[in-house]
Amino acid sequence: MSELTSLTIAQAREKLVTKDITAVELTDAYLGAIEAANGALNTYVAVTPEIARDMAKASDARIARGEAGVLEGIPLGVKDLFATRDVHTQACSHVLDGFKPKYESTVTQNLWNAGAVMLGKLNMDEFAMGSSNENSYYGPAVNPWKAKGSDEKLVPGGSSGGSAAAVAAGLCAGATATDTGGSIRQPAAFTGTVGIKPTYGRCSRWGIVAYASSLDQAGPIARDVRDAAILLKSMASIDEKDTTSVDLLAPNYEDAIGQSIKGMKIGIPKEYRVDGMPEEIEALWQQGIQWLKDAGAEIVDISLPHTKYALPAYYIVATAEASSNLARYDGVRFGLRVDGKDIADMYEKSRAAGFGKEVQRRILMGTYVLSAGYYDAYYLRAQKVRTLIKRDFEQVFAAGVDAILTPITPSSAFAIGDKELAADPVKMYLNDIFTVTLNMAGLPGISVPAGLDAKGLPLGLQLIGKPFEEETLFKTAHVIEQAAGTFTPAKWW
Repeated sequence: MSELTSLTIAQAREKLVTKDITAVELTDAYLGAIEAANGALNTYVAVTPEIARDMAKASDARIARGEAGVLEGIPLGVKDLFATRDVHTQACSHVLDGFKPKYESTVTQNLWNAGAVMLGKLNMDEFAMGSSNENSYYGPAVNPWKAKGSDEKLVPGGSSGGSAAAVAAGLCAGATATDTGGSIRQPAAFTGTVGIKPTYGRCSRWGIVAYASSLDQAGPIARDVRDAAILLKSMASIDEKDTTSVDLLAPNYEDAIGQSIKGMKIGIPKEYRVDGMPEEIEALWQQGIQWLKDAGAEIVDISLPHTKYALPAYYIVATAEASSNLARYDGVRFGLRVDGKDIADMYEKSRAAGFGKEVQRRILMGTYVLSAGYYDAYYLRAQKVRTLIKRDFEQVFAAGVDAILTPITPSSAFAIGDKELAADPVKMYLNDIFTVTLNMAGLPGISVPAGLDAKGLPLGLQLIGKPFEEETLFKTAHVIEQAAGTFTPAKWW
């Protein structure tokens, strides 16, 4: 990383306001870094240098006039799931070939309104379906971290793998991401970055390509807790175009950084101790508990009894909604079209050619659980389980617990093309075991780097909060960050 690209958002913002650097200089530094690294890391699927430089020039002009926004001149990467006007938006799928929307997603518009600069679109699992970024039509993004003494390329996690890898490698100051079952928090843990999934409804979903509408939520991936707080404040908004966005003003999350957690009750759920969990994960969890204790928090054991049903219920709900949402990609109005002998043949050929294997698998699963005769047995039952999972959390919070501390991943980053995981999709789905409960309950959760494993790879801890109490997560995560420090990969690319 160059001197400019190693600045946090908070540091860069300060230097821009004091005119130590210009937005154009900062943007050029990032564009240079992307050009040098993207061949090796494959984090960007589209780079927008002309747009970035124009936005940076406009930022410099606003700074000169004393009209700087809260993110004025800060260069960001955008996950390919967010609609960006007249710019490549394909959810990293072949079925959306050549699609450039004529509108901007609410979240990205909020960021541009705050003065941020768009560097380009970031790699991801196709339609956000995956835990490794290996399901992208554009090939996998590569984790900038490598195990000690190994040259093996590792996954950055998924589905927001490009976002996490780009932030960790210094190819953007921060990035937008989305989380349907852990797609912000797991990649953040794999790359030593901070990722927050806000409460469902905190950020508008308008203009974000839908995977599972009742689970999807946008959030930021950043280098540290403060940067994540700065980004979320600008991303969050009420939006009349999204009826699920909540009319609740987002506070200035940055104010929570550095606040005391003395007297806070932190819950430790016994159900998150799963069979075969590596000792390193358990040791890290205990270390996190100790850090919070040292900062004055009270640690209490809690039970979330329906956690064991969360993963199967999640994959029923998510695939059911996906099969419904993805029905619109038919080769008629936009994207890929493969000609057929009649319209039904054209539909079939376009969808067969356009969707990757994992997306096809999930559409088939979702169609099956919604079909006559199976709807009650699967979908309806999964929705009942979802209600019970939500109730578990409500009861714990009602008993006075302020936040919950858990592991975030069952391991550190694994190799790209891992044969065992490639052969068994269920094993890949188990990567979401600690993350899906939050999406089922609509709760906020943050992943914060907490240490390195024996291979020298980052591991994270997860904090789960009450609805719309993201400030509690930021101040608690900051305590862990202060104790653990921040982590940067050694440059090899």
